[in-house]
Amino acid sequence: MILSEPNYPENLRYHPEHDWARIEGGEATLGITWYAQDSLGEVVFYDGPEVGAEITKDQPYAEVESVKAVSDVIAPVSGEVIAVNETLADAPEAINADSYETGWLVKVRLTDPSEADQLMDAAAYTASLE
Repeated sequence: MILSEPNYPENLRYHPEHDWARIEGGEATLGITWYAQDSLGEVVFYDGPEVGAEITKDQPYAEVESVKAVSDVIAPVSGEVIAVNETLADAPEAINADSYETGWLVKVRLTDPSEADQLMDAAAYTASLE
């Protein structure tokens, strides 16, 4: 499935730097939004953290390289990386194809679950783009 139209799922939380978090209990799956992948253009390389790395809210934790630019990926929440989407090493275009499912970047164990309260819902994020 290729998401060619803006799409911001209601079940996610959004960071102003165009990152999303799917919070599930004490863990979160992270990625970049449709807006971010569309702005970057064709993603050609993803450089993510190692499993076990600590990431900090509002700080870069990975890089995404596209045909247009190299961009830092900002952490919407803090935590310990417990999984990295290894398929992106060979197929970074999955970020463009579906940034919310096959194009997820990392999974983290949250160190401060209350940080999620500072993120936007889909309506607020969509409004911030206007």
